[in-house]
Amino acid sequence: MLNIRFIVVDRTRSPFLAQGESFYLDRLKRYVTTEWIETKPAGIKKGRPVHTILAEEGDAISKRLLTRDFVIALDRAGKEYGSEGLAARIEQLSTLHSHIVFIIGGPLGLSGKILENAHETLSLSKLTLTHEMSRLLLLEQLYRAFTIINNEKYHK
Repeated sequence: MLNIRFIVVDRTRSPFLAQGESFYLDRLKRYVTTEWIETKPAGIKKGRPVHTILAEEGDAISKRLLTRDFVIALDRAGKEYGSEGLAARIEQLSTLHSHIVFIIGGPLGLSGKILENAHETLSLSKLTLTHEMSRLLLLEQLYRAFTIINNEKYHK
């Protein structure tokens, strides 16, 4: 069975989004093994350089990555897919890799180091989304992808 890990910066603070995450993580268990990992956010304080914050968060993320992982980082400059295209890509990756990791940064995004070392970058939309909303959208789209792969009716 495919293993998918999600490495995210900080916990989800909005209760309705956290509830949605739990809902889709539970649904995904039908298709894959999942693990949700929250890393500690760096302190965002006035006068603290963004690159310092991102580097600190990037180091915390890097410590959670394993050599076997196929890493997909979420970034607005990443590749965009429609639902069927994402399903096809996930199906293709599942034949090549047994461990896929999706990384979602905090409010400032991801460090250049994480983006450079990722095997792929994925964009969920051209719209600006909060990092917490991105988590829920990713989970829903992955669930949708697996229903497409398995010819189930959810997608319709």
